[in-house]
Amino acid sequence: QVRLVESGGGLVQAGGSLRLSCAASERTFSNNVMGWFRQAPGLEREFVAAIKWSGGGPRYADSVKGRFTISRDDAKKTVYLQMNSLKPEDTAVYYCAARSGIIMVGKAEYDYWGQGTQVTVSS
Repeated sequence: QVRLVESGGGLVQAGGSLRLSCAASERTFSNNVMGWFRQAPGLEREFVAAIKWSGGGPRYADSVKGRFTISRDDAKKTVYLQMNSLKPEDTAVYYCAARSGIIMVGKAEYDYWGQGTQVTVSS
């Protein structure tokens, strides 16, 4: 069982930056893809970015390309999401997720989830 714990959310003004962290209880070959998703009120949970522990990827949603960067620290078993040039439409609960195999963008493809961290961007 992989446990994922997100941190780093908060309130920021439009144009600002935040860095989210996701600490994994283990880093195993069987769960080698780490992804970030987000869910705004009343909307479906959507893919944001993903990366492989082996260094494959990364892959981004079109809505965040050029603004968000996903990275990893193998020694700390931690994945980061650096979010720059934030917009009010980025407001959501951000979730970390893990799966085995290749990078996928569907939420149903991921086996393990964190509890989520709230990101609020004010205009």
